[in-house]
Amino acid sequence: MVNVLRFSDVTYVRNGRLILDGVDWSVEDSERWVILGPNGAGKTTLMKLATANDYPTSGTVDVLEKRLGKVDVFELRNRIGFVSSATGRRIPAAELVRDLVLTAAYSVEGRWNESYDEVDVRQAERILAEWDLADFAEHRYGTLSDGERKRALIARAVMTDPELLLLDEPSASLDLGARERLLQMLSGFARSPYSPAMIMVTHHVEEVPPGFTHVLMLREGRVQAAGPIRETLTSENLEATFGMPFELSEHDGRYAAVARPEPAQG
Repeated sequence: MVNVLRFSDVTYVRNGRLILDGVDWSVEDSERWVILGPNGAGKTTLMKLATANDYPTSGTVDVLEKRLGKVDVFELRNRIGFVSSATGRRIPAAELVRDLVLTAAYSVEGRWNESYDEVDVRQAERILAEWDLADFAEHRYGTLSDGERKRALIARAVMTDPELLLLDEPSASLDLGARERLLQMLSGFARSPYSPAMIMVTHHVEEVPPGFTHVLMLREGRVQAAGPIRETLTSENLEATFGMPFELSEHDGRYAAVARPEPAQG
């Protein structure tokens, strides 16, 4: 196995506020991680560091065996796929879905005068089909539904065969049908031995796709628990992470959590 991400005693302070506190975390190339935690836990900062878009205040971060602060981050970012709501807001509404995926080959947002090799065109067409977007190739990005946009952004992120794929709340804002369709596709992608290491941020255990192997649980910038998902995603760890008791259930690799009822008075 190859290590693709390593945090060693990472602390991050911004404007005098401690956001990450002594984080130790390691990801191998065959692993698919979910990051769980409440708002303000440090998930977004963790992703900024993992995508080489920021630097720790202290400690070290190694991404794809390159240490932040000692590597050309622009070259490093080309080896990482990243999807977030902010990514989607940068895409021109008039962009064709085919071009949205194709332009990832040049790391640009918006088709201009670039020319593409036939191998790039075939790659884009294959990926559009894999993410059930072939029928939308000539549609404008701004006309897509929320679920279609999320799939298009993921297709763009995997266009360049990244070595590490990071997804920041990919199913946020989706209706039930669109969420389940996306989770099914993410589950299939996660199970493929040809897929890159994956890290997905979510607030909800219901959004953990089957096929994800590990979970990192954050609270107030500290790691509450980390490890294989079947051993680590427990009611006790959820309570420590979110600050209230939960009843956790699992069926065929899908999880659900509800608050534990208060004991009856009297």
